[in-house]
Amino acid sequence: MNQLSLANGFERSTKRTRRQVFLEEMLAVVPWDALVARIAPFAPAGTTGRPPYPVLVLLRVHFLQQWFALADEAVEEALHDIPVYRAFAGIDPGATGIPDATTILRFRHLLERHDLATALLDTVNALLEARGLMVRQGTLVDATIVAAPSSTKNRTGTRDPEMHQTRKGNQWFFGMKAHIGVDADSGLVHTVVATPANVHDLAVAGSLLHGDEAVVHGDSGYRGIARWCDTPGVAWMVAMPPGKRRLLAPGSAEAVAERAKASVRAKVEHPFRVIKQQFGHMKARYRGLAKNGSHLVTLFALSNLWMARRTLLAG
Repeated sequence: MNQLSLANGFERSTKRTRRQVFLEEMLAVVPWDALVARIAPFAPAGTTGRPPYPVLVLLRVHFLQQWFALADEAVEEALHDIPVYRAFAGIDPGATGIPDATTILRFRHLLERHDLATALLDTVNALLEARGLMVRQGTLVDATIVAAPSSTKNRTGTRDPEMHQTRKGNQWFFGMKAHIGVDADSGLVHTVVATPANVHDLAVAGSLLHGDEAVVHGDSGYRGIARWCDTPGVAWMVAMPPGKRRLLAPGSAEAVAERAKASVRAKVEHPFRVIKQQFGHMKARYRGLAKNGSHLVTLFALSNLWMARRTLLAG
């Protein structure tokens, strides 16, 4: 066995990893002061007992969970193992210690109890709108299925009663739906609604609008929206069903119009890609619709910052 040098553990690597670059960018673009100000009135005062961890530290740990798909226990262990995580969160193990899984869990419950995830999304969007990144003249609407564990091997012996099964094509899914309203110009999410998977897209389409748009784009799942959503002054641009679109003559006026609508509507898929591929959110993490809905709202708020990071950093 080779003997370790005296410098082992004290040397500093010169390579900046992709994870480190990502965290440095997020540290620069997230409006920390504004977010902390929204949470601080609901945080425990800590007048007795051990002083609580600062809201800023717990918020950064909470965001680490979202970005790297970590459970409460997993993020606690990661903070012990990975120095770049501790540096991002502003944690000095020798001075303040590292928050345990229970502390992290209680902070997450605090956000869920007071619906602070929606407040965080509104704060992020206010920053983006002030920088001219959200025009709010048009909206793209869409939904995606988020699978939930269907196993009954748990303490209650049942599946999550707030989730539901649905069929898409010839395949059955069990879980929930994430419905989003996206700014047509920037592709940034302004509204998020979570429902069981069997709720039709039409049922919540009106809740995805902010009220100032002149045109709304949707895929063929939103056919018949006029009967569901009373939005005077709003033009609905709904895609033709794929079967009918394939019958159109190439180069015809209808084919060109459908292609133009699809090119605009494509932006709504980008936030889904970010939370699923970039942040690794492939399955519902918690039990219950409210907890998973709060989780989704936080993920989409962070996806907005991720998609706009280069503009924010340049500014």
